[in-house]
Amino acid sequence: MQRQGPILVDGPVEVELEDGTTVVSDRFRVALCTCRRSRRYPWCDTSHRKRAPDPSGGAAGGRGRAAPDGPG
Repeated sequence: MQRQGPILVDGPVEVELEDGTTVVSDRFRVALCTCRRSRRYPWCDTSHRKRAPDPSGGAAGGRGRAAPDGPG
């Protein structure tokens, strides 16, 4: 099972990225991105909540509703 959300870490936090740069947050708690969808990586911006399009062309993650019955 793949993790669907961030990891919450008590701050302050210092993170070394793959390229060797270091980013720092002095907040009391930070959310670290685990899906790499965040535009603010390594900090989570809730991009993990966006769902991929439904391959059948319907709404992503939604449930179809039947049309109400007409008079009968």
